[in-house]
Amino acid sequence: MLDRHYDGHCDVRGSGPLLLVIPGGAGHPMGLEGAVARLSERFTVVTYDPLGLSRGPLDGPVEDQRVEAWSDRAHQLLDSLLPDGESACVFGSSSGGIVALDLLARYPERLRRVVAHEPPSIGVLPDAARQHAMITEVHEMHRTEGVAAAMARLSAGLEGRSWEPGPRPASAAAGGEITRSRQNMPDSRETQNTPMDIFLGRVLRPFTSHALDLDALKGLSSRLTLGAGRDSRGQLPFRTAALLAELSGGDFVEFPGGHLGVLQYPVAFADRLNEALARTKTTE
Repeated sequence: MLDRHYDGHCDVRGSGPLLLVIPGGAGHPMGLEGAVARLSERFTVVTYDPLGLSRGPLDGPVEDQRVEAWSDRAHQLLDSLLPDGESACVFGSSSGGIVALDLLARYPERLRRVVAHEPPSIGVLPDAARQHAMITEVHEMHRTEGVAAAMARLSAGLEGRSWEPGPRPASAAAGGEITRSRQNMPDSRETQNTPMDIFLGRVLRPFTSHALDLDALKGLSSRLTLGAGRDSRGQLPFRTAALLAELSGGDFVEFPGGHLGVLQYPVAFADRLNEALARTKTTE
């Protein structure tokens, strides 16, 4: 089906109108099988894997990732799949939602409808400085204390819970004078270059710092739906999605579950997504 040169990674299944799925985290599509199977009853579902993580762990170091690079490659993928003049629907969740929004702002000619589920574009929030400080703390904890500690801090930040860190490693408590290298971390051999390690170390901070082109999105609001999980109400991802809908003029739709609703309730989530993709607005 790839009739033009595209050297990236993707999975294609189903038949019907083209739906590009951009996973969250570091772009690994793990856990999306149930939703994709349901969606493929109505769409040709193309699941984008920007780093090729579904093929196994990456060799060597991974650089900081850029939203624009992911959306450029997604555009290249769409060009390889779509005939001239045709467009596709796009669904992105979490970090993938940020890519979907950037893709719409920069390449609208290829996109018919975009649904972005809980994109953590925290720069639009009134308390953006506080949220960016939380993300920086998560990034530093990942560097000095590992994946588990960083994920615990991130979960508390996303849910708006107070944070009381547990005992810190001696190297971290020493004010940086004795820095625990990643090679010496107890969990480094198991977690290095895994999807979660890449997400925390190379995706989270640059993606949440990315400035969306809100002016462009306002002009394309008839094609845009922001979504958030019912279980995320009152939490950071819900607040961000709701405010982005307000600022852009796009629709706002609630989905089953929380931030990981597509994994928790794959069939119900897919059915709700199909409804959102079918929505139309008369103004642009």
